[in-house]
Amino acid sequence: MLDYNSSEISHVGSVREVNEDSVLSRPENGLWVVADGMGGYEAGDLASSMLVEALNNLSLGNGISSSIDEIENAIYRVNEKILEHSEAEFGGRVFGTTVVVAFFYDNFGAVLWAGDSRLYRLRSNLLTRITRDHSQVQEMLDSHLLLPEEIENYPDQNVITRAVGAEKQLLLDLQVFEIKEDDKFLLCSDGLYNSVNEDIIQSILNNGGIKFNADQLIRLSLENEASDNVSFILIQNNESQTITNVKFKS
Repeated sequence: MLDYNSSEISHVGSVREVNEDSVLSRPENGLWVVADGMGGYEAGDLASSMLVEALNNLSLGNGISSSIDEIENAIYRVNEKILEHSEAEFGGRVFGTTVVVAFFYDNFGAVLWAGDSRLYRLRSNLLTRITRDHSQVQEMLDSHLLLPEEIENYPDQNVITRAVGAEKQLLLDLQVFEIKEDDKFLLCSDGLYNSVNEDIIQSILNNGGIKFNADQLIRLSLENEASDNVSFILIQNNESQTITNVKFKS
C-alpha cells in the first residue's frame, strides 16, 4: 500500500477581499477536498466551510466502496442544509460551492465532483485532467459550439452547471482509477488554472517535490494577478516508504 504526503495552499488571490474557498487534507485517511464557494461574502465561504466540516467528520476506512458511499451521502446532506439555510437566513438567495474530493485506498483512487474544481494527475511527465468541468463552457465545447481558442472571449465562461447547494437534485460525478507509484496529483479551484495554464502547471510539477511545487504555483498565480481565490492541494506518494496497514481516525 502506498503512503501519501500532501501540501495545500488557499489564498485570497490578487483581487478578491474574501476567500470563499475551503480545503481539507487528511493524508492519514486518504482524503483531500477543495471546495470553491459562490454567493458572495458570508455565503460562499459558509457553503464551502460547511462542506469541508462535514467531510472532515467522516471516519472512513471500511473499504473504497463504503467510503465512497459515506462521502456521497455527506455531500448530499450538506446540499440539503445549504438549501435550508438559504431559505431561513438569505431569503432564498442562491449560494453554494463546487467540490472535488479525492479518496485513495490501497492502490486505487476515487474522485467525486460537482462544478469546475478539478483533479489532475501527473504520470510519466504528462499532466492529465481526470475530472470534466460542469460548466457552460464545457457543454459548448462538447457540443462543438465553441472552439478551445474561443474560450477566453466567451462571455459566460464562469457559469457552472452544478454546485452543492444550488438545486434540490444534486448530481455528483464519480471516477475510480488505479494509482501508480510515481503519480502526483493536483486538486484545485478554478482560481489556479485560470491564472496558470496547464502547460506551465505540468512543467512546474515535473521539477521537485510538492512543497516546492506549491510555492511555485502560488507565486506564479499572484504574479499573474489571480482574479479569484486560489486553492489547491498537491499529493504524491512517499516512494521511500510503503505501509502494510493503514490506521484510520475514529
